[in-house]
Amino acid sequence: MAPITKVSPLAPKTFPELPEIGGVRFASVAAGVRYSGRTDVMMALFDQPATVAGVFTRSKCPSAPVDWCRQQLAFGVARALVVNSGNANAFTGHKGKAAVAAVADAISAATGAAPSEIYMASTGVIGEPLEASRITAALETLKAAAKPDAMMDAARAIMTTDTFPKVATATVELGGVDVIINGMAKGAGMIAPDMATMLSFIFTDAPIAAPVLQALLSTATGATFNSITVDSDTSTSDTLLLFATGAARTRGAPEITEAGDPRLRPFRAALENVLMQLAHQVVRDGEGARKFIEVKVEGAESDAAAKRVAMSIANSPLVKTACAGEDANWGRVVMAVGKAGEMADRDTLDIYFGDIRVAHEGLRDPAYDEATAAAYMKNSQIVIQARLNLGPGSATVWTCDLTKEYIEINGDYRS
Repeated sequence: MAPITKVSPLAPKTFPELPEIGGVRFASVAAGVRYSGRTDVMMALFDQPATVAGVFTRSKCPSAPVDWCRQQLAFGVARALVVNSGNANAFTGHKGKAAVAAVADAISAATGAAPSEIYMASTGVIGEPLEASRITAALETLKAAAKPDAMMDAARAIMTTDTFPKVATATVELGGVDVIINGMAKGAGMIAPDMATMLSFIFTDAPIAAPVLQALLSTATGATFNSITVDSDTSTSDTLLLFATGAARTRGAPEITEAGDPRLRPFRAALENVLMQLAHQVVRDGEGARKFIEVKVEGAESDAAAKRVAMSIANSPLVKTACAGEDANWGRVVMAVGKAGEMADRDTLDIYFGDIRVAHEGLRDPAYDEATAAAYMKNSQIVIQARLNLGPGSATVWTCDLTKEYIEINGDYRS
């Protein structure tokens, strides 16, 4: 399969400048893992041990790199991260474990990092053994080329069916000192994360202990990466890692060792903002996507119930194809609310497309105008709102439309 070159119409018009983060350097290389004529392996090298946190797929069939990283998190320290695209090294049995071990040994030899300080991730085709030698042969080149200002190139190297690299940045005060948060992500299909997106890596120079990072990350994923869906499918490879180099301590940034430290409040908000930007970019690059759709549910029995209803709407092929066809078919939203399995009452339900109320208390809205609703559906960004009017629960999730291009992309993914 050749990489896709046509950029999503929902792609950002510009990309942010990513400030350098002290203590980490990046490199990428064309190793020929699967693709030809493009980079497909990236490395992040930490000058000193960085603290690390992570969340992973809840799939019962995780990839070999996911198993590896889960084991490493117990140590809470990172010196190197290596990621490849083109091959997920998932459902590869003992061969997959052997490939991970071989790459880890080679990274250790090349960088001096202990195996417990090495993190890996893979994305691409499932079920095909990974040729570890293609990665190990590139490690010396990656080590020699690593530099602080190469994060954007690294983001490009982890793309598969993505049409643009996904990056975000924030600068925020921690104890009166500016610290930086940079993030990258990849993902365009097989997106219903249930933890993160397919792959995402966040870097900061803040001096924050690993248990605190883990608390921050686990909380922040709920309203961000765990609130998006492209096609309702959760990957075997989903990996989200957060690394803190601590380099800002030389500028006076305080060491944070407690999750309840009040000095963390601005950082916590900035981290969630970075994750939200990346999550939205994943949806905007949904395979074949032409519409960015926000689904809001209010008045549910609880927030958890509201989210399940919202995901029922966002994952409905009928809702998504109606959006693709610019059809104001609110009956499909009614269907998705009703099938969610949560408390709902036809006679209290209101549905909106944008600010247009299309259904009210179990009936088509008396003021409904088909032409007005149809005109709204032509927008590239659509808001669908369901008000259940039964309780205090609310939730917002994001998805995209389902087009013929999605079928074309996935129909020949392994070709």
